Amino acid sequence: SHSIILKKGHDIKISGVPDENNIISVNPENVAIIPSEFRGVKPKLLVKKNEKIRIGSPLFFDKTKPDVNWASPASGIVKDIIFGPRRIIEKIEIQVDGSEAIINKKYSMDEIYSLGQNEILNHILKANLFPFIRQRPFNKVANPKDIPRDIFISLINTAPLSLDLVPVIEKNMDSFQAGINVLSKLSSGDVYISSNKKLEFENAINQIIIGPHPAGNIGIQVHHIKPLKPTEIIWTVNAQHVIILGKLFLEGQYNPQIMVSIGGSASSNPQICSTSIGSQISNLLTKQEFSDPVRIISGDVLTGRKVSASNYLGYYDSTVSLISDLVERPFIGMLALGSSKTKYSLTNTFLGSRNKLFDFNTAQKGELRPIVPLNAWEKVLPMDIFPNHLYRSILAEDIEEMEQLGIWECDDEDFALCSFACPSKIDVGEIIRRGLDLIENDN
Repeated sequence: SHSIILKKGHDIKISGVPDENNIISVNPENVAIIPSEFRGVKPKLLVKKNEKIRIGSPLFFDKTKPDVNWASPASGIVKDIIFGPRRIIEKIEIQVDGSEAIINKKYSMDEIYSLGQNEILNHILKANLFPFIRQRPFNKVANPKDIPRDIFISLINTAPLSLDLVPVIEKNMDSFQAGINVLSKLSSGDVYISSNKKLEFENAINQIIIGPHPAGNIGIQVHHIKPLKPTEIIWTVNAQHVIILGKLFLEGQYNPQIMVSIGGSASSNPQICSTSIGSQISNLLTKQEFSDPVRIISGDVLTGRKVSASNYLGYYDSTVSLISDLVERPFIGMLALGSSKTKYSLTNTFLGSRNKLFDFNTAQKGELRPIVPLNAWEKVLPMDIFPNHLYRSILAEDIEEMEQLGIWECDDEDFALCSFACPSKIDVGEIIRRGLDLIENDN
């Protein structure tokens, strides 16, 4: 297949890029799963406080899809279950003790080839790992009753400070290939794997994509490889979770280990951490020294969420971003276009001063202004979509027009850079999400 080369977008250069050779291993003391992270899920508890559980034990299920359970990423005891308003489960915290896992059936590579769609689906559901599979549109946990048109896997992380996936995949080639073989049985179409290096996997269409952020985002890749039409569904799985699914079949158990990048302008020791899904953030920061106030973000600076050290790594996150927080002012995507020493200018960076790294802080330059900028968004959105028109149609709640303008293909994460580049400081992603909610409730 030919390479797809994307010109639009922008790589935000933040100092503190994680050093791929500086790898630490952390066995967290506490882990947690945060049900509110999963859009549209109505959680129902399956565990009690102080109950002893193993890796893979079901913690809760989704009332709207009762066969979808969430697995515990640790063995130990349920330390606490925190409820929010209206008794909504906010987090399930586990105090880690040992590494005892629930053992399932295991399959050889040849046996995986001979499994049918139902056997594969049931094996993933029974192991409580189905939430690794998300769908587009709406970027939410998939429905096991759907048969997706295709499945998309991205091996490219273009977001700032994010983990380079290629070395991780290269260390786990068999498990990754097993995961692809498993997923290929769940779709009526193909598994598309995009990478920015030449990697060939069986039972998949291998696609090379090159370009600045957000070229690594699934939404952008689907748009350029095989766009989503209204009512079509595709599934997507994070590359590291494909490895976990492969190991489930090859080894017969849930191995929650992932690599996480830790970096940013406030990081004293930018590094890669081998740890468990849902780790407590403080456990991951033991090698960092802080002098100034720091904003900790689970995820990347454009789309992650602000957390404290006692919080936990998001279920789909593989980056912890550390940004100095001397100026306490909010900003879209938690980022500022500039710091006390320099002004970060997108226009200059477009003209080629791309190699300078900036010390980002969270100060906001410029207040909210009512005008919608005309081409600032388009420059950083590598999709054949008119973001301004779409934005206006969402504000007008015109569902028909939103659909004609391509809302089905959109996700808020693909518009985070528009917010960052926006001279009027409009949170474009939040409006896109509003539009998606409108059409989801309409269907």
